[in-house]
Amino acid sequence: MPDVMTSSGRESPARPDALDRRLIVATQGGLPLVPRPYHALAERLGLSAEEVKARLARLLETDVIRRIGAVPNHYALGYVANGMSVWDVPDERVDALGEAVGRLPFVTHCYHRPRALPLWPYNLFAMVHGKSRAEVEAQAEQIAALLGADCRAHDVLYSSRILKKTGLRIGN
Repeated sequence: MPDVMTSSGRESPARPDALDRRLIVATQGGLPLVPRPYHALAERLGLSAEEVKARLARLLETDVIRRIGAVPNHYALGYVANGMSVWDVPDERVDALGEAVGRLPFVTHCYHRPRALPLWPYNLFAMVHGKSRAEVEAQAEQIAALLGADCRAHDVLYSSRILKKTGLRIGN
């Protein structure tokens, strides 16, 4: 797929073509659960496995798709205590602190969110999962230790029910 020139004279990646769109639709519900998923997709789409991989790599590089990754069912793995830890940290440090928190191995999601003062002072959110609330609390203590004096307040909000999560879906 050729690149196109923008009005500024810089190259920008071409839009996904019809085959890219078919590949996106074929993978948006997940990769096939078979030993060779790229080969299964290739067969379904009439491509080679190498072309499937190359197209997915280009779609990632051009930010058409954000990631390819496993999304385990943490409940099935025994992680039944799920807590969104919320933190009040200085706004001028929230990005750097969020990057540090997001690198912790037990943090699955980490976000900067706006405060809703005066009732909601928290601006950094980090999702953690544990096999018990005590495990989640211990993880929150580790985050607090990492944040140090930048942590002005925090809380942990526990899940009360399971919600089905899906990303954006496009039609055929």
